[in-house]
Amino acid sequence: MNTDVVLEAREVSVQYPGTLALDSVSFRLHRGKVSALIGENGAGKSTLVGVLAGIVRPTRGRLRMDGVEVSLDSVRRADALGIGIIHQELNLCPNLSVAENIFLARELTRHGVLDKRGQQERARRLLARLEQPIDPTALVGDLPLGQQQIVEIAKALARNVRVLMMDEPTSALSAGEIAVLFRIIRDLAAHGVAVVYISHRLEELLEISDYVSVLRDGRMVAEAAAADVDARWLVEKMTGRPAGSEETAGAARSGPELLRVEGLSLTLPSGRPVLQGVSLSLHAGEILGVYGLMGAGRTELLECLMGLHPEVAGSVFLDSRRLGRLHTSARIAAGMAIVPEARQVDGLVPSISVLANMTLSGLAKFSRGAWLSPAAERTAAAQMVNGLRIKTAGLGLEIGSLSGGNQQKVIIARCLLTGPRVLLLDEPTRGVDVGAKREIHSIIRRLAEEGMGVILVSSELEEVRAAAHRIVVMSRGRVTAEFAASQATDSALAEAAS
Repeated sequence: MNTDVVLEAREVSVQYPGTLALDSVSFRLHRGKVSALIGENGAGKSTLVGVLAGIVRPTRGRLRMDGVEVSLDSVRRADALGIGIIHQELNLCPNLSVAENIFLARELTRHGVLDKRGQQERARRLLARLEQPIDPTALVGDLPLGQQQIVEIAKALARNVRVLMMDEPTSALSAGEIAVLFRIIRDLAAHGVAVVYISHRLEELLEISDYVSVLRDGRMVAEAAAADVDARWLVEKMTGRPAGSEETAGAARSGPELLRVEGLSLTLPSGRPVLQGVSLSLHAGEILGVYGLMGAGRTELLECLMGLHPEVAGSVFLDSRRLGRLHTSARIAAGMAIVPEARQVDGLVPSISVLANMTLSGLAKFSRGAWLSPAAERTAAAQMVNGLRIKTAGLGLEIGSLSGGNQQKVIIARCLLTGPRVLLLDEPTRGVDVGAKREIHSIIRRLAEEGMGVILVSSELEEVRAAAHRIVVMSRGRVTAEFAASQATDSALAEAAS
């Protein structure tokens, strides 16, 4: 028996109707080591960590902890054994405070009474460890996405875990926050915790990991020491194809002006300005990249363009028509659509099917008077599945059965079914693998070539340079620079963003 192995899966399979999510997968976690688990969307990563966390019951196979066979038949059982997980999609209650979320279902008590002050003090210490000045009494729903991600990490650190699984923990974090998290991970490993790290950022993954394991189509296809491999090797193992250079947007086939923004300003009820005199334009056939750090106002800009902040000052023109106070549904009808940053919160309805999620915004197109035409709806959805290469075992399945990358494609399909002239994309490849990222970029390029105007918001320098024809940089609610993509360097973009 290898005494370094804390938790082990042996020949584990998970069968769903029409899908073999895991096929005889074996995976070992070593005490005090960081094991990276990678693969394209739909490869089985989330299913495997779900098995190890007691969320998913395996169809076949065995689990062993410290050499002893165990049954992880519930999250409570896994928790009792010291197994924790940070999910890719945040598992927080927006109507509760930061401290209440951190200790939810594990509340601190004193003499049988809830110790709110003790929870707040411990939460404050955990957040200080993460170098985050977040108020433990603040409502989670009032925090930006990156700080919510920090709360999720603090929630995991509040427990004395022996195994900690992290599914895309840095997807909404800044470079400084990632550096802090890596220090925490190394400290946990130094104290004997076995860490599973899932990420689609390959260089980041190689920096923090001791071992890498690659899943493809539900099978474990490669394992190696992280020091012995590079990003090219990982891509080839993940995709089964030789790694090639990324396509770029090339030169824009720029047509007439589609969208013009003049002096957009927004101040929150708290008095904090989030947009200050933002002006920009977008032409048919153009991909306009918007780059900036967290808090720059990128998401708020897109929200204002979609009419989500009626208190905004300034003007928005679509095809030379001033939109004024038009509400969101009217802007969709006028030819605008948005893929939101937080796909699980703002983009999907988890309890309904792939088909229903895809056609939700364009139901009027599939209606005859007061009656919905299921045949027309299904035909349009099937065309989108083929055109966007969405991997699904059926349109009637719940959207949650799809991988993150395929869920994102469903949201893009829903936007396209409204027939937009302008498509707004807020971090469209957040939390998706390198293969899905390429496919989404290819879809964006094709849409631009067909004459659509696209605004792509991204916090990744590499993405915005590779995907955009022109780039504007935002910092603290203002546009601070504009570049042709061919002239934008990492240093110039970073300087303008800071």
